[in-house]
Amino acid sequence: MIGVIDTEGDCVTWTFPAEPGAVRSARHAVRNRLGAWGLGSVADVAALLVSELVTNSLRHATGPIGVRLVRPAGPLGVVLVEVSDPLRDPPRERTASSDDESGRGLLLLARSSRAWGTRPEAAGKTVWFELAVPG
Repeated sequence: MIGVIDTEGDCVTWTFPAEPGAVRSARHAVRNRLGAWGLGSVADVAALLVSELVTNSLRHATGPIGVRLVRPAGPLGVVLVEVSDPLRDPPRERTASSDDESGRGLLLLARSSRAWGTRPEAAGKTVWFELAVPG
């Protein structure tokens, strides 16, 4: 199911304007939906990672930011989260020095998610990640 575009199950999407309030709004939307789905156990990590990706979109892209949350049909085990923006360039991991104020988001994503990646889109890119749902 890694980075699928279409899937069966529950799915919700949001579009946020490219402005600073988008980070808080996206975090709040993801946390609330996961709670409504009974997946509060992954809500904090999902909200943190969405915050990082939406912040990256705000820093490097212009235009709307999409967030998509998928709970696949069948036995639970994973939640898919996607953040899309109009910039086609994929994010690049870098090593942040101890004094850097940024540069740790993708490392955090890699260490906190089950899997992650990027997918080019017709009008930009999508960065996705999967979170394992505790059984």
